[in-house]
Amino acid sequence: MELRQLEYFRSVCQELHFTRAAEKIGISQPSLSQQIRLLEHEIGTPLFDRIGKKTALTESGRLLLKYTQNIFHELEQAQAAIKELNGLQRGSISIGTLLTVENYLIPPTLLNFHRLYPAIKISVLGLRTGDIRKNLLENKLDIGIVFLPMEDSELETISLYKEELALAVPNGHSLEGEDAVDLEVLRTTPSILLPETYFVRQLINKSCSNLGFLPQPIFEITTMESLINMVVKGVGVTILPKPYLECLNNNKIRVIPILNSNLVREVGIVYRKDKYMSAAIRIFIDELKATTISFRGSIC
Repeated sequence: MELRQLEYFRSVCQELHFTRAAEKIGISQPSLSQQIRLLEHEIGTPLFDRIGKKTALTESGRLLLKYTQNIFHELEQAQAAIKELNGLQRGSISIGTLLTVENYLIPPTLLNFHRLYPAIKISVLGLRTGDIRKNLLENKLDIGIVFLPMEDSELETISLYKEELALAVPNGHSLEGEDAVDLEVLRTTPSILLPETYFVRQLINKSCSNLGFLPQPIFEITTMESLINMVVKGVGVTILPKPYLECLNNNKIRVIPILNSNLVREVGIVYRKDKYMSAAIRIFIDELKATTISFRGSIC
C-alpha cells in the first residue's frame, strides 16, 4: 500500500466521482481507476460500490477512510512540527524589557535559550513602559516584559511573578543589624533612589505618601548598578527589587525586608493578541517562566 494510493482513495471519497477526482489530483480517469483497483487488491476487498454512474463507499471503504484521515492528519502534524523545528535553526526575537527587570531576569533566560538554540538571534532593548507598548503595537517588538496590569484591547498579558522591594544598606550602617524595617526609615535616613519617572519610585512614593511624607533622596540615579555603588560607598540607603538585590550577592551591602509597605509589583509578559507566535517565541516565553520558577525562593 502506497501513500499515493491513499491520497487517490481520499480524493475519490471526497468527490464520490472518479472523473472529478481525477481532475482534482491531475491524473487521467483510467489511471485513477487502476490505482484504486490495485489498492482494493492490496486490501482484499472492494472499497467502492459502482452502481451505474453513482459511486458509494462500502463498509470497508468507510473504515479505511477513517484510518486514512488519521494518517494524513498525523503527516500534517509532522510537517508542521518539522517546520517549527527548522524555524528554531534560524530567525530572531525582539524583546523590550523594563530596565529594572533586565538586570536579573533576562541574563539566565538568554543563557539557557542560547544553549538550546544558538542560531536564533535575540535583541533585548531596555525601554520604559510607554515605549514597550508603542513598539509592540507598531510590531517592532515580539514581546515585552512589563509591570502588570497593562490594559490595552490589542494586547495580551501573561503573569510571571510578584516581587517585593527591599532596603539595601552598607556594611556598618546603623540599620545593618535589623531583621526588618518600616518604610518610615526613609523619613530620616539619607537615601539614593530611582527617578520619579520609574515605576519602582512611584510605588515607593505612594507608600510613603500613605504614611504622611514623601522621600527626599540625596541623589536620583537611573541605573540600579550606580545606586548600589553609592550605597556601598556609604552615601545612603536605597530601595530596589529584593530579587535583584539577592542576585547581586554583594557582601558589602545588607538586604533588609520592609514591613507593612505594600511594596509589591507584578512582572509579566505582554504581546499583541493578533501576532503569530513562532516556536522560537513560545519557547523563549517558556524559558522565562522556568527562570522565574527557579528563583521564587532565590533568584540566582
